[in-house]
Amino acid sequence: MSTNSTTPAHAHSVADFAYELPDELIAQEPLAERSASRLLVVGDKCVQHRQVSDLPSLLQPGDRLVVNDTRVVPARLFGEKARNADGGGGRVEFMLERFLPTGEALARLRSSKSPKPGAKLNFQSQRDAAAVIEVTVLRREGELFVVASNPAEAFASFLDAHGEVPLPPYITRAPMDADLERYQTVYAEHAGAVAAPTAGLHVDDALLEQLKATGITLSRVTLHVGAGTFQPVRVENTSEHVMHAERIVVSAQTVREIEATRAAGGRIVALGTTTVRALESAAACGRLQAFDGETRLFITPGVGFKVVDLLLTNFHLPESTLLMLVSAFAGTERVLAAYREAVHERYRFFSYGDAMLLTRSTDAEPK
Repeated sequence: MSTNSTTPAHAHSVADFAYELPDELIAQEPLAERSASRLLVVGDKCVQHRQVSDLPSLLQPGDRLVVNDTRVVPARLFGEKARNADGGGGRVEFMLERFLPTGEALARLRSSKSPKPGAKLNFQSQRDAAAVIEVTVLRREGELFVVASNPAEAFASFLDAHGEVPLPPYITRAPMDADLERYQTVYAEHAGAVAAPTAGLHVDDALLEQLKATGITLSRVTLHVGAGTFQPVRVENTSEHVMHAERIVVSAQTVREIEATRAAGGRIVALGTTTVRALESAAACGRLQAFDGETRLFITPGVGFKVVDLLLTNFHLPESTLLMLVSAFAGTERVLAAYREAVHERYRFFSYGDAMLLTRSTDAEPK
């Protein structure tokens, strides 16, 4: 299916999504247990301070939890430009954005001088000095570069074996071996993301079993989170922002499961903003349907939600597109008030932080 592209229904000032956050509340490491994180439950008139492990009692039998089963790939490499390329030599850092259907890689390259098409880049494993791969820069696409190895599949295999875990920029420590497991959901299946769908990091196998025993069913979508999710919004008005593209798959089986839940009176609970983006992209034509392709859907307040009733999500960066999505879902005023409460109560923020559970506001009803 072709790219799904949607312009925000309403323009907003990016400054409307700002809030104050002390640096010490940015979680640098995960808790010992995934489901031990705190959960801020945000209602229409009040908030509750609970734990993620309370989720089975907060949902209802017949509800359906939808998760994003993308798998994070070790997406960062360090290497050098070949001496005979565009003037010769120099260090280069590679950060995968996503693999293209052709097997080529779309990536961000950081170096003192941008490599030109035809340049050769040599990457060496940080764990095995004998492991080296050469890739060729094919072309530039805006701020990104398209590179490829020969054969094409060799680069994906090299990344998987020798790449570094791509921790977000607000985690200031170096990656640890433990991050290979903890910066990954327990149900991750389809490799392709360069950032974790972080709300899912709170879920462990025991919690999934408890939800199942409570009568809550599970469905999957796939959205390969790109590095663009961390890029700041550099404009003053949301109508001027160009949303990054991400690959999504919503299967016909998932569509049938959601339709059956709806018909039986159950609610659709999205685990994370990436799940919301996948489902609402697949419903952009008016009803939910199977979808396999790229989306540039940009959700801001004023956009109606056609699929999702409840959202479990982490706390997001000020003035970010993810905070705009959450504000569209639950109401900007209510969300920012909840964020102020979370700061006051010393919740842990961002990828390895705590979470919140939100119901859809009346302003976000289907349109």
